[in-house]
Amino acid sequence: MDQITAMRVFARVVEAGTFTRAADSLQMPKPSVTKLVQQLETHLRVKLLQRTTRRVTVTPEGAAYYERTARVLAELADIESDLSNAQANPRGRLRVDVGSSFANMILIPQLPAFLARYPEIELEIGVSDRPVNLIGDAVDCVIRAGELSDQTLVARRIANLSFVTCAAPAYLERHGIPKTPADLGDGTHRVVGYFSSLSNRPMPLRYVQGEDRIEIHGHTAVGVNESTAHLTAMLTGIGVAQTFRVMAAPYLASGALVEILQGWAPEPYPLHVVYPTNRHLSAKLRVFVDWAVELFAPHNAHPPAR
Repeated sequence: MDQITAMRVFARVVEAGTFTRAADSLQMPKPSVTKLVQQLETHLRVKLLQRTTRRVTVTPEGAAYYERTARVLAELADIESDLSNAQANPRGRLRVDVGSSFANMILIPQLPAFLARYPEIELEIGVSDRPVNLIGDAVDCVIRAGELSDQTLVARRIANLSFVTCAAPAYLERHGIPKTPADLGDGTHRVVGYFSSLSNRPMPLRYVQGEDRIEIHGHTAVGVNESTAHLTAMLTGIGVAQTFRVMAAPYLASGALVEILQGWAPEPYPLHVVYPTNRHLSAKLRVFVDWAVELFAPHNAHPPAR
């Protein structure tokens, strides 16, 4: 048995929650994963995992073993990184998950520059507004807007994004231009809504002006749970919508959208790169995070806290 390989496989099974997902993320046959874990248990003479038909549960002994071996594997990764000069030449697969509109409008168009700078990094980009399980899905980091609620994750704030309320000219010609946020809640206007893909709760339109804070739940003509679709629906002239200014900027410049309710907007929204606390901050992840900070810097409402 290759004990180091067996330790890495065991750690991946613990993180993924099933042998199948661990095998997929390691690109190994499932029988090989199962055999390595069994050999490790035989070598240690202790049961590390309790197996059921649907999920794997870590035994107390397995949890203690995982905690200590995770540190050992991180140290090994550091050694390998130093010996291979990876700090100067980051390399390898990096799995990133990012929201749809950020991916399509900001990140992906700038990938040629990133790949020219780091040609030995192989990027895999998951595009979705639905939150992912970073450990279970073997994702190295995610780019997400909002406050960090999971204290088991590490977040670096890369931007603070401002909002804009806008509508297509055709909509404003038919329904008129709202003068205050209250106009959006009086039944005369329709809203292109956004609802959470996790909780299915609709997001209200939020406004701040001085000490005044207002939430509007207007008449929703259409509600979507994906940011690119939200922008597309806005462009059709269905209704008024609130979105990040960086998303609307090209369409405001072209006249396809018109900004309304200037002077009313919510507080800037934080944007983070998030990764697990037990995920080794490798050279490839470090340079990607630094690049993401550069990428979003022009769109800051004010500089992010470090």
